[in-house]
Amino acid sequence: MGSAPARSDFLRKAGMAEPPMSCDCFVSLPPGSRDDHVIFGKNSDRPRDEVQEVAHYPAASHPPGSMLECTYIQIPQVEQTHAVVLSKPAWMWGAEMGANDQGVCIGNEAVWTRETVASGEALLGMDFVRLGLERGDSAWAALTVITGLLEQYGQGGPCREDPEPFSYHNTFLLVDRKEAWVLETAGKLWVAQRVTEGVKNISNQLTIGAEVSAEHPELRSVAQAEGWWDGEGEFNFSQVFSPENPPARMELAKQRYKGGTELLRQHDGSVTAEVMISILRDKPSGICMNSGGFCTTGSMVSILPRDCSLPCVHFFTATPDPSRSVFKPFVFSDGATPVPRVVSPQFGPDDPVRKQPRFQSRVDRRHDLYKAHQVALSSMETNSDEGLAIYEILMDLESQCLSEISAMLNGEIPGEELGGLFFDCVDTEIKFYQ
Repeated sequence: MGSAPARSDFLRKAGMAEPPMSCDCFVSLPPGSRDDHVIFGKNSDRPRDEVQEVAHYPAASHPPGSMLECTYIQIPQVEQTHAVVLSKPAWMWGAEMGANDQGVCIGNEAVWTRETVASGEALLGMDFVRLGLERGDSAWAALTVITGLLEQYGQGGPCREDPEPFSYHNTFLLVDRKEAWVLETAGKLWVAQRVTEGVKNISNQLTIGAEVSAEHPELRSVAQAEGWWDGEGEFNFSQVFSPENPPARMELAKQRYKGGTELLRQHDGSVTAEVMISILRDKPSGICMNSGGFCTTGSMVSILPRDCSLPCVHFFTATPDPSRSVFKPFVFSDGATPVPRVVSPQFGPDDPVRKQPRFQSRVDRRHDLYKAHQVALSSMETNSDEGLAIYEILMDLESQCLSEISAMLNGEIPGEELGGLFFDCVDTEIKFYQ
């Protein structure tokens, strides 16, 4: 118990009432993938009663000088934004993970560093995910969007729908058809590493050592001024910026990070969407999270073919616990059918997030699929035979869908009418639950 005071002191300084849980992001680039595809995956681990919606926003033009309302602050809007599909906590503007119509995917992770988390409201890590997708036409372009806004506005503000303060810094995995970037931040400082082949995962810790591809111009001088680095010898970012008394959750994240690395290593050279889904469903490693007040509230897997004539396919659960959820495919197209049944109700100016002081009350943010899935889960728990039968039918549907997507990407079947695919899958899933 000797480390308890140091740990609670660290958490208090970091603005965290309790050690937060976490997320895991994965990427496989050829030759790590079986096919000539980049495969992206993320589990979003959040407070257990938080609803995650899947929302599609079309590309848009904006009048010069217009302002954009993010979760807590306003920033100038750009003239053109890309179409995006986002898996997002329903109460915030930003997203845990998502993709744009340029073939870019981004996921973020909570992280703790020697830089203290600023008090006051700024851009959330989840806001940066959405801003990168709306404004970046490649992984690198999205990274420069995020780092530019980070340097200008900083990061901070409550990261959960609760009056208790709970804030953190962020790391990001940004992926496109050609390459991936790991971006790790500490306050307004940042460092990035380019990944061009093989497999890579990130969890809630700093992973970039001496192999730095890009960095904030003042990163090393700040580290020196703070006495964290002597200015001589090798500059190792994770060693220099990792906190001296990391919270217990960060130590647990190490186990998940190692588990994820090992699962990727086992499948190196043969990673497919199916493999990535199986990794996100893995419970022994803790990647499929269900612990205390937190669980995996949403999951995403994307196939980004290197061949630009082929569409990217993004699978979302829109429900908690990937081991008991269905991954449903979304493809960008001009005629994408809206899917209101995975979008949460809106509360406008009466939303407790918008009122000051924030988070003084709770509202029911559950969307139709979330409600139907909750009912099905409780029937799986109380009537195991009936629950198992439903589950097996849905897994067959998912498997069939994955096979068809694979055949389409291999040119075996035509890829028409893909815009309604996500709608059809959500509709079918709800019907089965009823």
